[in-house]
Amino acid sequence: MNGDPQPRRVPAGVVGPGIAALIVFAGLVGLVNWQLDRKACMEGLIDTLLQRLAAAPSELPPPQRWPSLDRAEDEFRRVQFAAEILPNEEALVFTSGSAFRPDVSGPGYWVFAPARLPGGGLIVVDRGFVPEGRQDKATRSAGEVGARGDMIGVMRWPESPGWFIPQAEPGHNLWFVRDPLAIAEAKNWGEVAPFFIELESPVPPGGLPRPGPLKVNLPDDHLQYALTWFGLAAVLAVSFAFWLRSRWRENNSAPSGL
Repeated sequence: MNGDPQPRRVPAGVVGPGIAALIVFAGLVGLVNWQLDRKACMEGLIDTLLQRLAAAPSELPPPQRWPSLDRAEDEFRRVQFAAEILPNEEALVFTSGSAFRPDVSGPGYWVFAPARLPGGGLIVVDRGFVPEGRQDKATRSAGEVGARGDMIGVMRWPESPGWFIPQAEPGHNLWFVRDPLAIAEAKNWGEVAPFFIELESPVPPGGLPRPGPLKVNLPDDHLQYALTWFGLAAVLAVSFAFWLRSRWRENNSAPSGL
């Protein structure tokens, strides 16, 4: 019958954009969840680091235990030990700053050196920071040490090179990644521990290289990123709803053919 109400027609050209909008919306929601997961992981990491760096130093594990040490369980633990830094041996690792050493800023170098333990094991220690222009040992001769002494530091594991990190230049005694194994091999230091010690003390005569305590200063912007993705998802949903409403009105207000 002509008096029967006509069924509302689905606007043409809606299905494709609708599927695309749904895919983008799902992707944005996925990014929100990902950032929230990363926030939880970051908060857990920061809490772990705060606990480990605030703890009293324990004895450095003996060499026979080194193969069984686990990075997730043992990195950033404070340790104390007696060792002798071998004289006339060091490697320079370039740095532009540190997330864990707020007292270090500007370009400079970490000074790595082998240290012999009383029992004969060899570890690599990061003696501390020297600013640009002081990498030559002659400019900081007061800091040259060789006598055995008590040391306190933090256990760290080798860094991994990134895509844009320059290649090491062993011929110029220059590295760009704190990797004690690679440095020891290039410098013929022999077999060393699979970790290195970032020294807190002692401070050498003259103050350079400058050791220091580590502080947790990791950025935690994941909530901000999550809110950004959530806002984009909301804008997409509202915009698509208005667009769909306008298309529906246009479609149903158009005169029907006889």
